[in-house]
Amino acid sequence: MKIAIDARVAADVPAGRGRYVRELLNGLARLDADHEFLLYATRPWSEGSLDQRFRWHTVSARGLAWAISAGRQMSHDADVGLACTSYAVTAPWRIPGATIVWDFAAFDRRLRTPRGSLLERLTLPIATRRCGAFVAISESTREELTRRYPRLRAKATVAYPGADERFSPQTEADDEEVLLRHGLRRPYALATGTLEPRKNLPRLIDAFASLDERRRRGWTLALAGAAGWQTDATFASVAAHRELVRTLGYVPDRELACLYRHAEIFCYVSLYEGFGIPVLEAMQSGTAVLTSSVSSMPEVAGGAARLVDPREVASIREGLADLLGDAELRRRGASAGLGRAGQFDWGNSARHVLETLEGLVP
Repeated sequence: MKIAIDARVAADVPAGRGRYVRELLNGLARLDADHEFLLYATRPWSEGSLDQRFRWHTVSARGLAWAISAGRQMSHDADVGLACTSYAVTAPWRIPGATIVWDFAAFDRRLRTPRGSLLERLTLPIATRRCGAFVAISESTREELTRRYPRLRAKATVAYPGADERFSPQTEADDEEVLLRHGLRRPYALATGTLEPRKNLPRLIDAFASLDERRRRGWTLALAGAAGWQTDATFASVAAHRELVRTLGYVPDRELACLYRHAEIFCYVSLYEGFGIPVLEAMQSGTAVLTSSVSSMPEVAGGAARLVDPREVASIREGLADLLGDAELRRRGASAGLGRAGQFDWGNSARHVLETLEGLVP
């Protein structure tokens, strides 16, 4: 069987959806499946462990034109399709197919990105008519999908992300060099993710800065992530507390793994996530986690993290105070997180997606 996969984000998006698609491709490569995988992108991703079953097809257009052109080629070349980048690729399909459903941030004006969200809102209804299966990245996302489209309940399943094996508590030889390069000294609390309103960083910074001075003495809050959009409030908060907060910019995965495992606390107080892979990465790194009590994050944490109300600075501050002030609480949280992280596996995700696609072809 020929399986067409919309894999543009594998090479084009460092985190989030790009990470999921890269790991999905690696997971499919590890399966003993006698299929041909046709991968459509603007440029190939060359760092994975893909074999001769996987062939890249580059489509040079951009935006909606890319999605339509890639969708046409997928429909012409393959027996079944998987949309990962854009619901719009399903519009020209005349083959059975499935789509990955990430989240519904595009449908909330407080959370959506300034680019691409309108297209997502307009093309999801098309995908609901074209696709025979919908693979959500969390139960929270699946429930949101079926609330909006109750008729899809029987077609919607969940394939959880995992965490790359590089994220672990095992210290590497160059860890101290990495910390020195980023100007970090222990103890520090770490937050990761693209700097955007949804990540709620101004409230996190305010909560950290308003801790009792004796409680946070010697601690730094480190922010790792590329600048995204509407960053003025975040950088204003950083500037107001420059002695407490350090911005690191984009950090590649190998170095990010080091930052996770040496952080005393990982903070992820996002206002909304389809899954929240950084929570899982931090738990797999053996680091105590403080995260939000909304959307998918309690589902990911599974009782192994300190949950706070992300809209209340006081709640975030209370969670920080508990973890900063109690090393034993951090140790128990780290241990529970390691156990929880072990329940997520990229191999299971890839197997579920493949079985879903196989089930669509007579």
